[in-house]
This record gives sequence, C-alpha cells and structure tokens, in this order.
Amino acid sequence: MTWFLCICTFWLLMVMVLAQKNFNVLSTQKSFNVVPAQNFNQRTGLETSCLGSYMRLTVDKSLAFGNEVEFDAVNGSQIEPLTPSLAAKCGFRIDSDPWGNYKVFASLLNCFAGNEDDAVFDIDMRVRMRGVKAAQDVFEVEKTCNYDQWSPREVLCTRNYMEVSVNRLPEEITALRKQVMLPRSKKFGDQWSETVTEAITSRQNIWRMVFFTPKQKAMVLEDALRTGYSIATTRSRLVLRSGYDMPETYVENVNGVPMKVIKVTTYFKKEWSVTMLDTVAACPTGGLSFTDEMITWNFPRFNPLMSSRAASLLEVFMGIDGKQIDSLQMEARGYYLTIVDDLIVMKIPTGGPDGYYKSHAVNNQYHITYNIEPMLELLWSDGAMDTTRYKVLFPIQTPFMPRPPHVDDLTDVDQKMFDVLLGPFLNDIELVNITFSTEVLTVAEANARGINIQEQRFQNGSKAFRLQVPFSDSFVVITQVDVVVRVYTLGIIYGFMVLPEYTPFSYSSSVDVTLQDIILPTVRGSCDDEKFHIMISFGNLGKNFNIMIGTHDMTPDRKAEYGVKENNTHTSLAVPFLASDVVYELMYASSLRARIDVLLWDPSKKWTLSDFSLACNFPMTMTECFSNGTMSALAVKVESVPQLVPHQLTLRDPSCRPKFSNDHFAYFSFEANSCGTTRTFHDGVVTYQNEITLGNGLPVYQLSKGVPTASPDPEYRVTMSCSYTLNDTQTIAFFTKPRENEPMPETGFGELQVVLRLALDGSFNQFYVEEDYPVVKYLGSPLFFEVMLLQSTDPQIELVLENCWATLKEDRNSTPRWDLIVDGCVNLADGYETVFHPVDPNSIPFPMHVKHFEVKMFTFVENDVVLQDQIFVHCEAVLCDDSDGICKRHCPSPLPLKTGKKVRRETTNVQSQRVQLSSRKIMFSSS
Repeated sequence: MTWFLCICTFWLLMVMVLAQKNFNVLSTQKSFNVVPAQNFNQRTGLETSCLGSYMRLTVDKSLAFGNEVEFDAVNGSQIEPLTPSLAAKCGFRIDSDPWGNYKVFASLLNCFAGNEDDAVFDIDMRVRMRGVKAAQDVFEVEKTCNYDQWSPREVLCTRNYMEVSVNRLPEEITALRKQVMLPRSKKFGDQWSETVTEAITSRQNIWRMVFFTPKQKAMVLEDALRTGYSIATTRSRLVLRSGYDMPETYVENVNGVPMKVIKVTTYFKKEWSVTMLDTVAACPTGGLSFTDEMITWNFPRFNPLMSSRAASLLEVFMGIDGKQIDSLQMEARGYYLTIVDDLIVMKIPTGGPDGYYKSHAVNNQYHITYNIEPMLELLWSDGAMDTTRYKVLFPIQTPFMPRPPHVDDLTDVDQKMFDVLLGPFLNDIELVNITFSTEVLTVAEANARGINIQEQRFQNGSKAFRLQVPFSDSFVVITQVDVVVRVYTLGIIYGFMVLPEYTPFSYSSSVDVTLQDIILPTVRGSCDDEKFHIMISFGNLGKNFNIMIGTHDMTPDRKAEYGVKENNTHTSLAVPFLASDVVYELMYASSLRARIDVLLWDPSKKWTLSDFSLACNFPMTMTECFSNGTMSALAVKVESVPQLVPHQLTLRDPSCRPKFSNDHFAYFSFEANSCGTTRTFHDGVVTYQNEITLGNGLPVYQLSKGVPTASPDPEYRVTMSCSYTLNDTQTIAFFTKPRENEPMPETGFGELQVVLRLALDGSFNQFYVEEDYPVVKYLGSPLFFEVMLLQSTDPQIELVLENCWATLKEDRNSTPRWDLIVDGCVNLADGYETVFHPVDPNSIPFPMHVKHFEVKMFTFVENDVVLQDQIFVHCEAVLCDDSDGICKRHCPSPLPLKTGKKVRRETTNVQSQRVQLSSRKIMFSSS
C-alpha cells in the first residue's frame, strides 16, 4: 500500500491525530454483550468455529434434513435475510451438500459484525427451519472471535466474493496504538479513544474512488455503493468487497492461471489534506487439471498483488473447508503442496474423505462430480514492513463423469419373476416413478399394485433400486417367436430426481427371458358308423387359433353343421362322413374308407400348431340288386383321382348318366337289361354286369371280390354285378293299405366288412393300430395275423382265406411276390411255412368268422441280394355258406422246399431301415 501526503508534512499529520480526542465508530457497529463461543450442540446440530479472519457455522443434516433452511444476519434489532446478493456484498457465503449439511463462512469484517478495536468480533445470526407443515423453528447463533494478527494487507477469496482490507493508519500511529491499548474491559473503558485521535482516513472522508479496469474509471462513494460494492472503514482498516461479476473487475492470465482482479485507489480528503489508499484483490478462477485419480490445482507463485518478483514468500499453508491442516494430516490423506518453478502446485486425490460426490443429469444421462474445497493460505513480504496475508477458499468440482447405471438381471425363471437391480447411484438420487408398457406409476402406486420396488443401500454410501415383476403381470409383453417358444419382455423407464435441485432424468431398461413353455393344442378323434368325433384340447394358449376342416376354415355355418361345443379348455365336433370336407380314400363293395383332416393354425403368424388326420371305414352299400330287375350303383370320387367330375361318369351306354351327382358321388339306377348291361348264366344263376367309366385317361378301379384294384388301363372304371336264381319262389306278405302312422319301407345300404389285423403276439388279444405303423420286427420272429368278418351275425357264413401273399410295395399287384396261402392252403414251397392257428370257440360269438395264421419274418432275396427291408401282406377272403364245397376243401401234406427259385424268403442278416410308408408297412431288423 502507498501512503501519499499531498499538502502537509508528516509532523503536521501527527499533530492532527494526537489532537483528536474521540473515535468515531463505523456506522454499522453496535454494542454486543460478550457471549461464549458455542461448540457443537448434539441437540441442535449447530457448530461454530473461528478460523482466522472469518467464522464458520455448520448446520448438520440431522437438523436440516427435510426442512427449508434460511439464514439471517443480526445486528441488534436489525435482522436481514441473507439473500445471495446481500451475502456476496456483506461478506457471507452459504454452501450446502446433497445430504442437507450447510456451511456458512462469515468474514469478521462483514457488514453486521460487532467490532471492538479490530481485535474482538461479535457475529450474531439466526437459522430458520421451515418444515413441510410450515411450522418454523428459529435457532440463535452468537459467536465471538478474537483476531488481532492483521497483516497490513489481507486478501480473502471465496466462492462468491473477493475481499481486501488494508491498514489505513500510518505505521507510526499503528505502533503507538498497540503500545497504549489496554485490555478490553468495562472497568477501564475505551481509553484509547481518549488518548489517540482518529486518523483522517475514515469512510466519511472518502472523496472519490478510481477503478482500474485496467483503464481508469472514477466514482464517488455513493455511486460505488449503488453499483454493488461494499466499502467500509474500521478503526484501523479500509475494507473493499466485490463480487466476481462486477463491471469493474477484469481477468488477467498469470502463468496460465486466469485470475479475476479488482483494483481501486481510494482518495480521502479532510480540510487541507488528501490521502490515497490502494486496494487490490486478485482471485484465481482456474488453474485446474483432472485425471480419473488426481486433481491438480496450479496457483501462480508471483501474482498481480505482488509489487515485484522480489517478493519473499514467508508462509504456505493448505487447508480444507477454511481450516488449516498440518503436514501429517496432508500425508495421511494423500495431499501434496509443492512449489515448482513459478507455480504453487496442490494435488488432491479424487474421492478423498474431505470431499463428496454429487449427482447430475446431463442430457438426460447420469453423471457425477467430485466436490472438495481446499484452502491455500500465503504470507509474503514486498518490503520490510509491507506484508500480505492471502487466503483462497477454492471450491473444486471435477468435470462431469458419466456413470451409466448397471442392470443386474437376477430374474428367477423357475418362479417366473423378473428381478432387476439397477445401480449404483449416489445418495442424492430419488426414484420417483416407473413407466411400464401401458402406464406410469409412482413407487408407492407400484408397490400397492403388487410390484415390489425396494431401495438397497451399500456400505460405501451408494444405493441401487430393485424391481420385481411377475411374468404374469399385464405390464410384461409376451411375444411368441416360434411355435413353442415365447419371449417375456419387461420394458421399463425409471424416472429419477437429483436432489436438492429436483433435476429429473430417466433411464430405460429392457429385460428379456426366452422360454420354451408353450403347450400346443392337440387333436384326437374316433369314429362310429356315421361320424368322425373330434376333440381339440387348447393347450396353454387358450382358443387363439383357427380350425381348418379339410381345406376350409371353420365358419359359423360349419360350426352349426358339425355341432361344435366349446368350453375354456376344449372344443368338440362331430363331422358326418358324407360331409363335403371329408376325403374318400378307397371304396369297397360294402364300405367306404373316408378321412378327415384337421389343421390348427395361428392366423397372425401362419404357423401350423397341429396337423391331424383320421381315416375310418364306414358301412355303405355300393351296389344293390332289386327283385324287379333294377340295379343301382354308387360311384365315389376318391382322393387318388382328384380331377374326376362325378356327373361326367356314364355306364357302358354313354347315354346312361347318373340319376344324381354332386362333387363326391354319382348315383346310377337302371334296368338290368339296359344301358349296355351284359348277362351270363351258370348253374341256374344269371349274372348281370355293367361298368361305370370315364374315358379320359384316368386310372381304373375295379371291384374284384369286394376289393378295389387298380389296372393300368387309361380310364376310370367301376364294375358292378347282380346275380339272380333262375328258379326260385319268394313269398311276400303285404297289406293293401298301409297301417296308420307306420312308416313306409325304404331301401337301405349295408355291407359285410372284412379286416386284416396284425396281433402283438400269439394270444390274438391285442393288435397294432394305425398309429403303430410301420411295425418293426426281427428276422425270423413270427407275425400273427387275424382276418375277421365284422358286423355279421349269420352263423351259416364261414370266412375262408383264399389267398395271402407278401409284396415289397403297398401295391398288392406289384412284383416280386411271395405266396403265403394259396387256394386256402399254406404254400408248401415255403421253407418258413405259414401256420394256421385254431380260434377259441369261447372267445367270440362266431368263430367261423375269424381266421388266425402265423408267418415268420423274412426278407426278399433275389440272386443273393436283399431287395428291400419291408413287406406288405395281402389276403383275399371268401365268404361262403358252410355247406359249400369251398368251405370243406382239404389241403395236401407238406413237401420239401424246392430249389432253384429266383425269388425266395431267407433270414439273411440285413441292416434294418425305418421308412414311413403306408399304414400297413412291416419293417424287419437283423439285430
């Protein structure tokens, strides 16, 4: 600082000072009772500390949590709320952390402090707590701080203001004052005011002020105060306080460190003397560099406050939160303070115990910063008497560090429960709500709904949020990605709030679980003489599929036609075998083999869920012979002739067309001596024969002894015949008038049906069904066959096996062929002779209707080469009267096996091969 006397000499100034009899106290001072310094109070959570040229008040979170905290400055009856602008102007700084801890730094030279002789300072404050119920608690804070080690110039840099105070008295007066100053006591009074007169540099004598920006800008005191500067004088000091954003401040870069500078020369004028006093403050606003592990703060060794580079650095201290720490504490915490070239370098580990982490939402992303407030305190000398004490309370916040939360999927598949842990987060994060697929719920609403949301805390102070949602919840989206595979997806958006700023941000998460948990619908069925009876079980998807019968989807009309019945688990229907959706496979003399196809399919994904077919033989008379010489015949469109149009069929006489036809049937009725019918006589029996044909190159079907066979002729042909006895008498009883309410007789259809079945063993109690084919047997193992006449109750009819043979292909006329039974007798040329088994007369009502025989499993071999690993067995059965000669035939004795045949049966070991062929395929295995 520079003292300049413009008019008078130094001795004249001394005379004026000594002539002064009383001190004029600064207008902002008041009288205070001495109150003992308050220490930490467990009940209130308040703590005050005197730290050199300022006082620190700490309000613990236990007191402030959940409350709105406000601070007032008190000066006697004057109570002023500390708004941000007033705090910066009057020497207060208020900070808080995310957990509700508050710190207030109050300069001892603040606007409201009681000041006694620049050595004893009384600071009164009020702390107001306003809770959620608007009730207010007020805590009085009184603190007395003693500080008389003022340097000629003291500079204080805080977060929100710069403060510089300089000694406004000449050195001689200051020394004299220290010599005569008595202890502070009411008994002695203020004797200094009676012995030493006031210096001329009081606030009332300020003439003008010149700001350097760095250009000069002059103001009178009133203008400077209106601009927002705080200018005051105490008994011995001039105090200037400025915010960082005041228009007269400027930035100067010093060794790469930006510093905010306020520089003012104050002119004091009294009577015929003028005094100039220089006040300058320079506070760093940068100099930081960061790594993930370390914060480095560089401060210029030589700064704008020093008159030259010859300034001598006397003391260097480091502190935290305004309080000095010693070298042992620095070493324990990993702090370093060194002087490197022209810089004072401070290093602070990121994440140390003296700072804290803070959450932030940056572009809706979660970030954190590390916050700490180190202090740098310097004492240097520019000359013998001019020293400067310099303190910087420098809050540091690291750059935003992205910390995207981690989703820990703890889903329990067995319990079908999504279990998601999201974190970690700092303690200042609050989960507000969660957006599900269809709704937004607060945490309380979600828990009330049955979704479990819990906050989990960890030992390091962080926390995470755990969310449990059942797979069955409506918020879970279920997607079927395959016929039997479903994906359960829990898509959620977490809504967070950063406290205490209440800054929102969100985080989206999606958890998928793939399960093969679909039970597909199933179809089963049975037949009676008239209908297919179908039962459909839904599985676990419910009725979310379409039903196709044949080639048509189930419509309301078809539902009514087929008598569809449904409940929550099943659908049943009955399809008549003459329905349009039925396919006909084969026609026999007295029956029709029909098949129903049932397809269950997903209409959205076009997936086949179940494909079921059921084929049954239904009784139906294909040819009828009437005693009046009329014949009728029914032609059926079978599956193997898809292009057949029934109404185009004719008898041998092309002019004889069907009496009735539709898409499946053609019905003919004609006189036996018309339409090209031929007639033959044999043993007193006349036989009439005709054919249903279509000369369009289609295959030919013939009924030979009741069994349809295909011929290579390029036409469709069904042969029918009727036989009549030439000499026979029939007695007919009739009424001339029908009985009342008695129905008229109608022609009906019927058949004698013969089946060939393969038994599981020689007991002939159990038989293979259609689903068991192809049946696999070992070479040489016996095959037990049953041929049985169904539905007949005529004891005079006997079933005779006329011929039985084996083929490689399903076609009964294919070659090679091996005869098993020839003309009702076993083939004696077969080395593996077929064996007839008697039928137990007590096991069935009509044992003459059944034949049992046994064949050993063999292979077809030609020239020692195995031709195929499968066989089909065919038989021709004859139904005869038990008095007929064919039923009484006798078979010859066995003969030795002939040699030299090109085709023979052998049990050569051959590798077995399973082939899905017709329903009556029998496959053999050599092992």
